[in-house]
Amino acid sequence: MKIKIHSFVRSLTATTLYIHKISIFANYRTLSAPIRPFSTFSESHALNEFMEYMEKLKNYEKIGVPKDAGVDSGDGFDLGRMRRLLHNLGNPQSKFKAIHIAGTKGKGSTAAFLSSILRAEGYSVGCYTSPHIRTIRERITLGTNGEPVSAKSLSSHFMKIKEDLDMAVILEKGHLSHFEVFTALAFSLFAAEKVHFAVIEAGLGGARDATNVISSSDLAISIITNIGAEHLAALGGSLESIATAKSGIIKERRPLVLGGPFLPHIERILRHKAFSMCSPVISASDPGNKSVLKGLSKTCPMPCQLCDILIRIEKDFLLFNELVDVQLRMLGSHQLQNAVTATCAALCLRDQGWKLSDTSVRSGLERAFLLGRSQFLTSNEAEMLGLPGATILLDGAHTKESAQALVDTIRTTFPEATLVLVVAMANEKDHLGFARVMLSVGCLEAVCFTEIDIAGDRSRTTSASSLKDSWIQARRETGGDFLDCKTAKYELIEDQHTQSAENTGFRSVLFTEGSLMESLRFGNDILHGKHGTRLGIIVVTGSLHIVSAVLASFEG
Repeated sequence: MKIKIHSFVRSLTATTLYIHKISIFANYRTLSAPIRPFSTFSESHALNEFMEYMEKLKNYEKIGVPKDAGVDSGDGFDLGRMRRLLHNLGNPQSKFKAIHIAGTKGKGSTAAFLSSILRAEGYSVGCYTSPHIRTIRERITLGTNGEPVSAKSLSSHFMKIKEDLDMAVILEKGHLSHFEVFTALAFSLFAAEKVHFAVIEAGLGGARDATNVISSSDLAISIITNIGAEHLAALGGSLESIATAKSGIIKERRPLVLGGPFLPHIERILRHKAFSMCSPVISASDPGNKSVLKGLSKTCPMPCQLCDILIRIEKDFLLFNELVDVQLRMLGSHQLQNAVTATCAALCLRDQGWKLSDTSVRSGLERAFLLGRSQFLTSNEAEMLGLPGATILLDGAHTKESAQALVDTIRTTFPEATLVLVVAMANEKDHLGFARVMLSVGCLEAVCFTEIDIAGDRSRTTSASSLKDSWIQARRETGGDFLDCKTAKYELIEDQHTQSAENTGFRSVLFTEGSLMESLRFGNDILHGKHGTRLGIIVVTGSLHIVSAVLASFEG
């Protein structure tokens, strides 16, 4: 069946889009392959008992976090049980120097930058982050090379402390959560491996986060990257309450590094808490600091951004560093800000007497990389997905702020690219706010809505149709046109009486639903159907879990 869409003539003809006889659902269902989990048989076998044990624990990543769980009140998570668990394990958190990172966004990237800097100097570093993309082992990296803990090491250490874990679960009457037990396991492993530093990313918040059991004597630095409106219900319902919760990681007389930039009244909350704890403050957004994003590097095989970083701080600390033509593998102005934050933290450590050369700072910044953050698939990976020649960008953005960062990154690095979005999101996210930002990206041809498991479960997954409804609302708010593709076969026909989109600046967006692989193939066909030599990019976003699903589809 061919349909000539008269009600969308103006918008559809403006795009000059030709898609001839594409049977979206009928054709793509036969091509779709099941998503394979990221694990080899040997890994699955080695971790079988560990994974079965963890699956029995309450997992808030699957079921969602209760209201006010992260606030420092009687409604918050009970840190007492975490302290009792660690006491039974010999208080491993007191056997290394910790760097504790909280914030709404940028925690994982800042941890990656700083861990990489420390490893470049030769330190043995443990890094604990969440969530993971492909395998739970990614949450714990060890040693001087930063590789995820091996399945053998993780399983072996689990078996060593299993009796203590069993006893703790009984004593706490089954209230210990998945995150609490895994955090304790990570700390115990870091102590056993005798790491020099442990870079620890807070999970939910700060004050009542399971990671917030580090004493001031064991803390080297605390870092707060930024404050945004995520997990509002769990953290008190306002930006102010979120800032108060995050400030809970500040410890007496230990330096605080602020990423930012922050709203003035939010920064005052953080600085007031630091003042009350006699903690000196270093701001990555200090007026004396200058960072410049100069564009893409032409000397790197993969996209890298060329940056200058100048640190000049004269309050509380005297810190200076100048790095010219740093090549960051993590793209976007937000990643440059995270790199500046990590550099400030490294200089603060150097001020405390730790050896850290300028060469190590540069090398660490340039080597740092995180899966699912402005990650371009290689040509081989695209081919393994059955999309030879496709350019695919993975980014786990899932808030208005991270969506804006993604939009800014695309505009800066590939301003002329034609885009198709493949989107899946968790049900508690701000779908409408996310859509408003992403629809501003520029040359957008289509948005494909799909569904994926959230932390291995569908209970927090937003249906593709519900997600599409939010984007339709967002598109209508801007006065833009869209085509909701509900038919199995269609053809968009050029109207000979209107000008092209290049002349009118008017463009419609196609909205469609399908499985992940259907969406990827549909997006690829959309881009291949365009005329000219303009770069086409499939952007997979909305959740780190959809990034995980894409990567899992070609990992053995």
